[in-house]
Order: sequence, then structure tokens, then C-alpha cells
Amino acid sequence: MVLLGIDGRLLGHVRGPGSNPHVLGWEATERLLTALRTELLERAPGRRLIATHAYLAGLDLPEDIVRGHRALADWKDEGGAPNVIDNDMFALLRAGTSERDAVAVVCGTGINAVGVRSDGATVRFPALGEISGDWGGGAQLGAEALWHAARAEDGRGPRTLLAETVPEALGFLNVGEIIEALHFGQIDADDTRNRLCRVLFDTAARADPVSKRLVVRQAEEIVVLVTTTIDRLGLHDQTVPIVLGGGVLAARPPLLVDGVLARLGSSAPSARPLWVTAPPVLGAGLAALDAVGADDAALRRCASAIESRHAA
Repeated sequence: MVLLGIDGRLLGHVRGPGSNPHVLGWEATERLLTALRTELLERAPGRRLIATHAYLAGLDLPEDIVRGHRALADWKDEGGAPNVIDNDMFALLRAGTSERDAVAVVCGTGINAVGVRSDGATVRFPALGEISGDWGGGAQLGAEALWHAARAEDGRGPRTLLAETVPEALGFLNVGEIIEALHFGQIDADDTRNRLCRVLFDTAARADPVSKRLVVRQAEEIVVLVTTTIDRLGLHDQTVPIVLGGGVLAARPPLLVDGVLARLGSSAPSARPLWVTAPPVLGAGLAALDAVGADDAALRRCASAIESRHAA
């Protein structure tokens, strides 16, 4: 969370734990965000808030945004009820581009996309996992790596180097030991999936066919999100910046990058991919400054300050 002057100066910065309301519940999310906000305001006494933008993971449906406004409504008593509450995808989008016709795709723990058009139209997806038609992201890729390793080890699936690289990366002798450890709660399932995502890409780089097919599918899913969003916005006939972010994309594994670029070239030649590693809070700050009419110098000052702190 950041506090900015209208001139783009960074007046305060605080970091807290995850604030996804689907994980914490809105009551706990409100307490967490309010505590961070109070700490920020205490660092700049006497300042009057003129705009507040809040972008959170987990605001995937219209009802989520309604609940967000309701949960943070008490902020108005201190002069700053949020003008905007939305999914953090829109913060990522603004962190990558200021263009008014644009698309963003995130591939981190999960996968999602949004698009905007200059007339105010937006495209978004529920991004609720398999129940909303999603495939991919680090957690699912890690789970797929373990699934294929297990089937290779017990003979139900094709041979794959994953049967060796998966237990090796986690410090086990074989996949069966991992399965038992997960079953009895001796290792954390979420952490295991996230660690195995990197193992999958490393194994694919060794020309393992099973791993490569999973990377190819991830590239296809990313490009399908791009092309679908462009189609729904009707932006086929112009160059469209495609902001690509999230941990999986930001790491830029060569096979994934090559797959995305090749498919964009054939399916969406107007797309201009932009890999973004800046934190979404940068986009939140820039969007708030845009809303109050800050000049280009203020936007540059904000970007420089937040990116410098992020890199430290």
C-alpha cells in the first residue's frame, strides 16, 4: 500500500500479508487493510486524501466488488472511502501501459486476463479455476508435474523425467514418498505445487516430452485469453499492448516465452507483448494519479520511487 502526493512523491509505503477476501473473509480483510491504511496516514499527518484506489486479488465477480465497497465504506469517515475497488488485474494493466486499448494476462499462482477499450468497455473473466473453465498457473502446473510423475512411477502413464526430477527437487527418494508425505500432512500441499512449477519448466528444458506438452498447453491458454479478449473488445485492426505478468510469466522460461510469441504471431499479429515485473501497487498508484489529473512528471516520479523500492 502506498501514499502519494499529487506530484507523484512517495509519502509512505507499507507492506502487509495477503489480503484476498476469498481466503481471509471480508471482515479480516477490512481489518488488515484498515490497519495498513492507518499506519500510512500516520506517516503523513495533515494530508487530505482526494482519491483512493484499492485493487485486490479475489475480486473476480461483480458481487465481490459490491462487498468490497461495503466493507471499506467506513473509510469515508477519514476522508478516503475508495473511489475505485477492483481486481488487481487492472493494477497490473496500468503498471504495464497507459494506453486505453489494452489487454493484461497474469500467470502466477493462477491465470486470468482483463481488457479495456478507450470507450470504457471492459472484458474480464471469473477466474475461479476449473469451474470457470480455467487451466494453468503455477499451482496447476506444479500439480500436473506431480500427477505425471506419479503415473510414470507406477506404470499407468508414459515415461517422463519428472519421475526423477520431482522427488529430487523435494528431497525424497521417489514419488511414492511425496504422496505419503502429502497425505499425512507432513509437507504443505500449496508449497509443494508452487515449488514443482519451476521443476516442470526445468524438466521441459531438458527435452522431456511430457513436460514440454504441459508448457505448450500453458502457452496456448495464455494466447487464448489474449485472442478472446481482443475479439470481445473488437480490437482486431489495431496494435494492442498485451501486458504479461505474474510469477510464471515474469520468470520468462524460454520454452513458454517462445510458445507465447509464436502463437501470438499467428493468432494475434496486432498484439504487442510487454513483460512486466513491476508490482501491481505501481499500477494502483498510477491509476489514482491519472484520476486526479496528475501530469507526466508526477507519473514518472511515482514510477521511479515505487520501482526503486521494489528492487531494493
